[in-house]
Amino acid sequence: MSVDVTGVDRDTLVRPIRTVSTRYLAALSVALGMIGVWLFFYLQQLRHGLIVTNLADWGSGGGVPWGLYIGAFIWWVGIAHGGIILSAAVRLLGMDTYQPVARLAELLTIAALTCAGIFILIHVGRPDRLVTSVIPAWPTRVQWSPLMWDVTVITAYFVLTATYLGLTIRYDLHRLRNRLPNRLDPIYDVLLVGYSETEDAVVERMVWWIAFAIIIMAPLLLHGGVIPWLFALLPSMAGWAGGVQGPSFLSIALTSAVSGIIIVAAAFRYAYGWAELIPEAVFRGLGQWLGFFSLLFLWLQLQQVITGIFAAPTTLQHATEVKIATPLYWVAIGVVALAMLYVFAASLRPSLFSLPLLVALSVGVLAGTLIEKVLFVVEGLMHAHFDLYAGVPGAYTPSAVELSALVGTVGIVVLFFLVVSKVIPVVELHAIEDHGEVEG
Repeated sequence: MSVDVTGVDRDTLVRPIRTVSTRYLAALSVALGMIGVWLFFYLQQLRHGLIVTNLADWGSGGGVPWGLYIGAFIWWVGIAHGGIILSAAVRLLGMDTYQPVARLAELLTIAALTCAGIFILIHVGRPDRLVTSVIPAWPTRVQWSPLMWDVTVITAYFVLTATYLGLTIRYDLHRLRNRLPNRLDPIYDVLLVGYSETEDAVVERMVWWIAFAIIIMAPLLLHGGVIPWLFALLPSMAGWAGGVQGPSFLSIALTSAVSGIIIVAAAFRYAYGWAELIPEAVFRGLGQWLGFFSLLFLWLQLQQVITGIFAAPTTLQHATEVKIATPLYWVAIGVVALAMLYVFAASLRPSLFSLPLLVALSVGVLAGTLIEKVLFVVEGLMHAHFDLYAGVPGAYTPSAVELSALVGTVGIVVLFFLVVSKVIPVVELHAIEDHGEVEG
């Protein structure tokens, strides 16, 4: 499948930078409002401590020490990893169909990694603990501390992605400079420092190798490695331990990321009239990938359920039975299954395809994967092997403080795209150059 963007000129790429609409200002207000809600509740946490959440500790108080904060951390990291994997695959495998959304995927990775880092920050309680505890301990504790490995992986991926993005935007800014607003010249001067057209070939090779490193790191060290290993290698947690967690985490990451890219790309397509720049064929292709990754996600969930209820150790069987008895778990499975079935049906009968419906299902998939990750964290802790406090009543429901953090980080992602889209082109110039363009 190929994408025809013939007739799209360079002015189309810079349209978001040169225009400010009422809808843009409304979206900006909503994003700032979401962040404001989170900051209000976060100040309560800073003032009173983590007691304002529903997090607890094992003991007579019941409950769990990890909840939505850690579940959302995993979720955001997954979105980030899956997003940059798609962008890297476009370069490595020549997937030109998805070139119009490659940079959007890179930007989503930066935004999502930022949100993942925020959840580490707020979960340690006070921000100063990163300076007084985490940073000084990093050189000697990174070998065995889950927190240190989280920080290391996120930092490494952030640097790789930022380098990847920074190298690719220089080509575009140089060739679109006469179409960009003069008020942003100081920013462009910094981004283009030392640039000459002779570097393009060298940069292309560098970007290829960075993309190659990203593809290799994803299943081995990132969301198929370090993050799931932090859970899978803990035999005391019946619902966590096991070799299936790596593939499961990676499938959820890819499912979430494709859903996020569909939503972001559709939003820009609608807001700036980019029907020709990001044609329907792109979304059909992304939808098929969403269906495939959803199938992998559901299959790996089935593996965990079957091995957890058939002749399993008592604690694992109990943890699995609790999971499948939880209505929210089936909500998560249901929305992912619905998206998969729709995508496959639309592939067999193209007339069924609807972009608004695909976007709606993508929102549902994001909600479903978030629910699955939170339940994974919470139920894994509630049904541990040691069970020191059997019979002690304990439950966990995310508090308003925790939910506000989720709302706030979504607002941060929206704000990030709103701001960045006013500074740099969010679609690569190559997307129209490689298919032919009309000079404007």
